[in-house]
Amino acid sequence: MQVKIINRSQNKLPEYQTAYSAGVDISANIDEPIVIQPMERALIPTGLFMELPIGYEAQIRPRSGLALKHGITVLNSPGTIDADYRGEIKVLLINFGTEEFLIQNGDRIAQMVIAKCEQAEWLLTEQLTETKRGTGGYGHTGIKQSNQ
Repeated sequence: MQVKIINRSQNKLPEYQTAYSAGVDISANIDEPIVIQPMERALIPTGLFMELPIGYEAQIRPRSGLALKHGITVLNSPGTIDADYRGEIKVLLINFGTEEFLIQNGDRIAQMVIAKCEQAEWLLTEQLTETKRGTGGYGHTGIKQSNQ
C-alpha cells in the first residue's frame, strides 16, 4: 500500500524497524527539548502530514521500551487518525514514571500502525441473540485459569 506523506520535519520518514514490524516509529519534531514531569502530559508535534486511503486509519500507539523503562505512554491509546484528516500528526504523551522525561528533536516517541477499518450500518432492533457470555463484562472470567 502506498500512503501520501508530507515531511516538514528534519527527521527521516517513519520506517519499520524489522521485516515483520506492524508499526513504524514516529519522531518528535521540536525546536527545543520538552521535559514531561511525572503525571504531566504533552502534545508532541511530528512534522508529518498524510493522506490515508478511504477505509483505513492510522493508530498511534506507545513504544514498549519507553513504557517499560520510563513510564511514558500515549494517553489516548491508541489514538486514531482518520482517512479524511489532513493536519499534522501529533502525539499525546503522558509520564506515568517517577522521574522527569526529556524529549529532544528526532527522538522516536510512538509507533504508528495502519489498519483497515469498516464503518457500520446500524440495524435498530429490540433483541440480540443469546450467547454463553451474555452480559458478562469487566472481570467476569476472573484472574486464575480454571482446571477444567
